[in-house]
Amino acid sequence: MLENREGQKVPKVVFRTREGDAWKDVRSEDVFDNRTVVVFSLPGAFTPTCSSTHLPRYNELAGVFKQNGVDEIVCISVNDAFVMQEWQKNQHAENVTLLPDGNGEFTEGMGMLVDKKDLGFGKRSWRYSMLVKNGVVAKMFIEPEKPGDPFEVSDAETMLAYLNPKAKAPEFVTLFTNPGCPHCARAKKALAEHGYPYEEIVIGKDVTTRSLRAVTGAGTVPQVFIGGKLIGSADELDALLKKQDAAAA
Repeated sequence: MLENREGQKVPKVVFRTREGDAWKDVRSEDVFDNRTVVVFSLPGAFTPTCSSTHLPRYNELAGVFKQNGVDEIVCISVNDAFVMQEWQKNQHAENVTLLPDGNGEFTEGMGMLVDKKDLGFGKRSWRYSMLVKNGVVAKMFIEPEKPGDPFEVSDAETMLAYLNPKAKAPEFVTLFTNPGCPHCARAKKALAEHGYPYEEIVIGKDVTTRSLRAVTGAGTVPQVFIGGKLIGSADELDALLKKQDAAAA
């Protein structure tokens, strides 16, 4: 039976991390003391649910969490420092701190270390999330104990709703660009100034011009999507943002 540790202190451990090509020891006290931290823990880096949903969504919503009083978002997994470092690069998860719990000491101290020998994983973390205030667990969301890898309550939206039921997640933005394109630079600047996080797809590097036409019906860049809806060029983006600014005034 997995224990809910609300009201208890988090374990005191040293996380052996990598910073560039060097080792860096991170004490749990430095992560949690006098701070508000959201933690989510998962079975393993590079695994399907962890890579497709769990980590990416916390990374996308990091700005909203910070607007609601969270100092840092931390992902903990029973993996070594090299694996966690490469996974962060692969996921472009610059808004989340990934901490390797290679020996499982933190996870065991939380009562979340489970046996996944059937998958060839050995000891790993059960999937959960928690809100930690000044080193004390204020809230835990523990996935139900049932076969497989349940993912029902430790997601970013559940934690955000707990922090602020009225919090609004930003609409996801994707834009197609070309290197050196001044209109692309203008569009990215406008999105940044209005607080829109975005994914940039570079023509020639990520996709072809043919792909751009297939998706947008246009062969020029930038082409901007907001919330899955095609907005269009930098001029059309400017017009939309001006309309939004006027409505908010």
